[in-house]
Amino acid sequence: MLLDLFKAAFLGLVEGLTEYLPVSSTGHLLLIEHFFGFDDEDFGKTFAVLIQLGAIAALLSIYFRKILLLATHFFSDEYARRFVIGVLIAFLPAAVVGAIAHGFIKAVLFNPWVICFSLIAGGAVLYLVDHLDLKPRYDEATEFPLPVYLGIGLIQCVSMIPGVSRAGATIVGAMLLGADRRSAAEFSFWLAMPTMVGAFAYDLYKNGAQMSTNNMILVAVGFVASFVFGWIVVKTFLGFVSRHGFGLFVWWRVAVGTLGLIGLALFG
Repeated sequence: MLLDLFKAAFLGLVEGLTEYLPVSSTGHLLLIEHFFGFDDEDFGKTFAVLIQLGAIAALLSIYFRKILLLATHFFSDEYARRFVIGVLIAFLPAAVVGAIAHGFIKAVLFNPWVICFSLIAGGAVLYLVDHLDLKPRYDEATEFPLPVYLGIGLIQCVSMIPGVSRAGATIVGAMLLGADRRSAAEFSFWLAMPTMVGAFAYDLYKNGAQMSTNNMILVAVGFVASFVFGWIVVKTFLGFVSRHGFGLFVWWRVAVGTLGLIGLALFG
């Protein structure tokens, strides 16, 4: 039981740390579960779904006031209405692709080899985009043109491949379409709200038969760890990338992907 508690806390920590960084939380969790997961595979799948709630709750708690302002001004403020529509436009492509290709993604792409190569390749793309001589035209995530929101949403679909990273694809897409680092990173938070809630609801629907009250202590430990570390990341990430760029996350991705490939070659 003590070992399972440690695993629950560690997986929650990883979920919270990686969900909003351009490093792929899904890729990290799947690799950890592959090498060190719970003995009960069904519970492991259920646990991975439930601890996402901690990261979602952390983001919503920080952005609650802004969300409330958007909701209360939706009908009276043209700019609030336009931004909400922009977020929904960006969300739509991934929602459609996810619903259509969910079975294929889970059956074929949720593969540790795919994850490791995607981590490394995604790191290379993030490095290249971070070092391009881009000329940002937008510095406010709430003021992108509607076609830019749609373009970001289309690029986010690439993150259906585990290891690519939803945040990474969103940030890269926004920067290529004219956003500066900070606004690109902030829009990844906004887009995470409907995307994560939608993905959580869909996974809950698909895995609902496996849910039970058993092991709720483990779920609670994972939830709390996910919430705490997700909260820390959301509060610090924008300032960090504004000052330092994405170099740290490039090497993080390459290191995890490389170690994963070594582990797979040695242990399968």
